[in-house]
Amino acid sequence: MQQLLKQAQKMQEELAKAQRELAEAHVAGSAGGGLVEVTVTGAGELVSLTIAPAAVDPEDTETLADLILAAVRDANATAQKMQAERMGPLAQGLGGGIPGLPF
Repeated sequence: MQQLLKQAQKMQEELAKAQRELAEAHVAGSAGGGLVEVTVTGAGELVSLTIAPAAVDPEDTETLADLILAAVRDANATAQKMQAERMGPLAQGLGGGIPGLPF
């Protein structure tokens, strides 16, 4: 029983470390050939947004909004892949997936 508790504590420490690393990691996404670029953390938090002047057309804000959404989705997809790669082995060690995480 003591060994099981030590193993669970080690797993919890590894999980906390992985979560910290994901929160500190940054991944980029873009759309429109680089007209819109975003950066999110590995946890999916949006931390920066860059819009090229060529993307701004006052007569067509809908296209700009679509480009922003596409860039954010691109970055979040990369962040989710990073999460699965980093957290997946830890979740497997816990006997399956962790509710709320995408693996």
